[in-house]
Order: sequence, then structure tokens, then C-alpha cells
Amino acid sequence: MFRKVLVHTRRSIKLIILISIALLLILGVISSFYKVSYSVNINGELVGYTDNKSKLQAQINEYIENGEEENTAFVQVESLPEYNICLLKKDVSSNDNEIFDSIKQDGTTYYRYYAILENEDEKIYVSNFVEAEEIVNQLKQKSSSNIENITIAEKYETNLVDMVTVEDAVAKLYVSPKNVLVASSNKSDSSKKTTEEKNQKKSTGSVNVANNTSSGKVNLGVSLVRPVSGVISSRFGASSSIRRSSHTGLDIAASTGTSIVAAASGTVTFSGWKGSYGNMMVITHSNGVQTYYAHCSKLYFEAGATVSQGQVIGAVGSTGNSTGPHLHLEVRVNGVAYNPQNYIY
Repeated sequence: MFRKVLVHTRRSIKLIILISIALLLILGVISSFYKVSYSVNINGELVGYTDNKSKLQAQINEYIENGEEENTAFVQVESLPEYNICLLKKDVSSNDNEIFDSIKQDGTTYYRYYAILENEDEKIYVSNFVEAEEIVNQLKQKSSSNIENITIAEKYETNLVDMVTVEDAVAKLYVSPKNVLVASSNKSDSSKKTTEEKNQKKSTGSVNVANNTSSGKVNLGVSLVRPVSGVISSRFGASSSIRRSSHTGLDIAASTGTSIVAAASGTVTFSGWKGSYGNMMVITHSNGVQTYYAHCSKLYFEAGATVSQGQVIGAVGSTGNSTGPHLHLEVRVNGVAYNPQNYIY
């Protein structure tokens, strides 16, 4: 019995060896004429082959994120390539460059630039936010009489507009202040201070404004809606000469008086004046989630009030440390500020 098993085992081993040798010979013959490659399809149509799909896709991703022209924000591509592994004859060359050109022909380039607005009308354009802020700061230093009506808006368009230098922008926007006696300057400052004090709302409740931020993303467990419609004028984490630290929220430029709605249902835990935030409301939701609404011209609820998602809670303004009417929105979880664009906008 044992001898029969041994003989059967030997035969099986020999068969396996023969099969393995045959497979190796077949693979050898195939490798002599074919290579492993990837067919590339766009919208179900074969556009070519690539020997290195990771390198090709990395090139496409770089193009989508940064484009090839100055001031490109991103490139919108309707259809990305699909890859399928295949055996390709060795005399057939890959055509990565042609595939990449096909992607570019299908792409729509969006440019990012910044508009300087006066009374909500776009007056001039510059290429970056630093230049836009410098224009506003210089107009402030020169006491331009229209400075209260000057705002900054981030723009995304498919056509690139003509942009100007900081010097040309200041020269074009500057409006000489009305003649005022030097002796009356103290009165002017006093009047401005009185106006600011009138805008301050009595505070109720408590709030944490520590500069605790995270670049990560957590699950809120809460669905948010946009509290206001407008143009994003400053993003989370941005640096600015008017701030001591990086931006803890998202700024959405809108006209003074524009209604602000609650991003989610919850309880108002702070309402009123808070230093550089100006008039601010904080709504506490579940799971330690809070949303902050700052620089408001009006606040319609005090601490302790319960509000529903989409309910009007205030109005856009430019109170506190602000260069123009906008909503400063923060999303905090257990006191840590996260990028609102991870959840809305």
C-alpha cells in the first residue's frame, strides 16, 4: 500500500514539474513577443496604451490641480482615463504624450484672481490675495474717502482678465478725503469710536476663541448647509497682515444686511461682541460640534435660544477686525477649528 502511494506521488511530482516547465516555456515565448501594458480608454473609446499608468496618472493629476498657465486655480476634466491591463506586442509603442494631449483638449481651465470692489462693483483685478490686501492697506494709510466701500473678492473664471500692479490699483481707486480741519481730527476719531460702540451687541453666553486649528478632517455627524451665499474672500489657514495667526475659518464676501442662516440646528451658546470677531454668534450642535458666525451687523438671538437649520440668525456686516462686509464662518469640534470647506462650500 505504501509502495503504491509512493509511486503515485512520484508520478504526480513529475507531472507537476513537466507542467511547470511547459508554462515557463510558454511564458518565455510570450515574453519574447509581448509585454505587459495598459490599454487606456476615455468615455469607452480606446485612445492608446501606457507602460506606466502610475506615472501617466500622476502627470494628469498634476495638470488638473495646477494647469500649465499662470494664475490657474484648477482644470476641470469631464472624463478621466480608465486603465485595463493587457499584453501588447513589443513592437507597439506606448503613446503617453498623445493620451495626455487628449486629456488637455477635454479640459476647461479655471483661473484664480482677486477683484477689488467698490460698492460691490468690480473695479480692478490683481493676481493674488497678498497684492489685494496691500492695496486695501495703502488706501487705508492714505485715508481714501471710499475705503469703507472697498472689498476683496476671490474669483474663479474660465477667462483670464487684465490685471494691474498694486501701484496702479491704488492710484485708480484712491479718492482724496474731504477737507477737514486738523483741529477736528480728534472729533472725527471720537465719532468713529462712537459708531463702533453703537455697533457692538451686548454679549450673552461664553465662547472659546483659542487659535486651535487642525488641517485634518473629522466626521461631524451633523449635516451643514451654507449659511450665506457669496464669494469666498479668504480661506482656512490663510495668513494675513491683519491677523496675528493663521485664519481659523472661511470668509464669504456678501453685501451688508445679507441674511445669515444657521448651518445646522442647535442651541445658541454665545451672542454678542467678541473683540476682533466683532458681533458673533456661536451655535452648539451635537457631538461637540460648534459653528461660529462673525463680523455680523445684526444678531437676532441671545444665548440659550434654540434655532433650526436654515433659520435666519443674523445679517452680514463688517464689525470687528474686518476690511469689508463678509461672514467669517468657523467649524469647531471640541474647541478645535477645522476647514469649513471639508463640509460645505
